[in-house]
Amino acid sequence: MAKFKLPDLLYWRDVTKTGLVFTGLVVGLASLFQLSAISVLSNLGLGIMFFTLFVRLTYRSMDLVRLNDGTHPFQSYLDEDSTLTDEDTIRVVEKIVLLIATLITELKRLIFIDSTVDSLKFTFLLYLLTYVGLQTNGLTLLISGVICAFSLPLAYKLQQARVDKIISVVTLLVDKTKETVELIVSLAKPPPPPAPAPTPAPTTKLKLKAK
Repeated sequence: MAKFKLPDLLYWRDVTKTGLVFTGLVVGLASLFQLSAISVLSNLGLGIMFFTLFVRLTYRSMDLVRLNDGTHPFQSYLDEDSTLTDEDTIRVVEKIVLLIATLITELKRLIFIDSTVDSLKFTFLLYLLTYVGLQTNGLTLLISGVICAFSLPLAYKLQQARVDKIISVVTLLVDKTKETVELIVSLAKPPPPPAPAPTPAPTTKLKLKAK
């Protein structure tokens, strides 16, 4: 059985599989507007169990009347090795810890103004998010994110040359804007205090003894 690969889904290389995953995600998330998460998950689990039981019993009935060779319909899924070795577990834990540590370090750098420009951009982003929160909620944003994740990679693949040209123009504009902001911030900073005058080296006074 072929291994699951996220890029294959996002680029619609298997239309049937991607269509099922995409439809299931959108319908499941949209159901949360009317039902609780527990209800959605339990009903989804019941639907899967009814389907697998129906298929299994159908194959079992066909085996009793000698219409098939008695193979299990889901044997490929049962034989698939989904266990994690010690090395895989350590690798996954290390990635999670590294991600959390990087996030904490970056937030600390932004909150405590390590870079004025980066902190101003972070403040502006938070200010924009307050308006986004007034107009929509997290579930709507999550559904929009799923739709974008399944549509934007395919759109980029079909219009790669045009999109690359637009991205280069936007990147150039952002770089120029960033340079302008950094120049304004550098001009607004007070000049550094003058360096203190060097302290003269102490001279040794020789005391003349009376003869």
